[in-house]
Amino acid sequence: MSAYKTILVHADASRHAPARIELAARLAMAHEAHLTGAAMNGLPRFLYEGTELQVALQLAGEQMAVLERQAHDALDAFDAQCARLGVAAYERRQLNDDPEGGLILQARYADLLVVSQPDPDETRFTTLGDLPAYVTLNCARPVLVVPYAAAGMAYPPRAALVAWDGSPPATRAITAALPMLRRAGHVTLAIFNPGQRWGLHGEEPGADMALYLARHGVQVDVHTRDGVEDEGNALLSLAADRGAGLLVMGAYGHSRFRKLVLGGVTATVLSSMTIPVLLAH
Repeated sequence: MSAYKTILVHADASRHAPARIELAARLAMAHEAHLTGAAMNGLPRFLYEGTELQVALQLAGEQMAVLERQAHDALDAFDAQCARLGVAAYERRQLNDDPEGGLILQARYADLLVVSQPDPDETRFTTLGDLPAYVTLNCARPVLVVPYAAAGMAYPPRAALVAWDGSPPATRAITAALPMLRRAGHVTLAIFNPGQRWGLHGEEPGADMALYLARHGVQVDVHTRDGVEDEGNALLSLAADRGAGLLVMGAYGHSRFRKLVLGGVTATVLSSMTIPVLLAH
């Protein structure tokens, strides 16, 4: 990807929304991109197709008004924050949908989707509690996940860590992250247990991808390590050691009837991350 032209950010009532929106805004300003804030009322859009629900909605008019007001207020806060930060081009979209369905739909028209890591203390703000995993596995765009435990994240990052295993998801993640990686001070390409993936890395693991990144103007070095059993925690530890402000990785898993089955590395990173993580499936 050469540049971000449209960035989509989830706007909601969470206390972590300002940090999420601020990072999305700084990305938009740095890349001269259009920023869209999307807020949902929480009801899946397919429910609106049933006649039975129309009666229920009339009976529950007051509750519906509350949900609509919450979404409206979240977008008012989004507008105010964008104006305060000086975002040149932004818009708001209020949708009759749940957060998962609404974001997946709107992400089709964006280059990057920005969401927050779920906070266990705020499960009431999502119906699933695993919003980043669900949208990553079900939308066709890269997803930047902002940790709930961090605030005031700098962009561009001083350093970035890229997890490389030769797979299609990792390839998509790297391609999607190129605009950010070019702006990072330095990038480390991490390859764990390269011998276990015979035929994917060539004679010198990481050399081909490092060359690809260098040709895109990325300052990169290669870090390989064998004998790693817990790759998720190893990635997070290496990111801390390198002072990385961004982790880029492929996401593994599948979703069936909204039941998520995540790969172990993806699940570990999403549960324990303390820096922004860009995921692609």
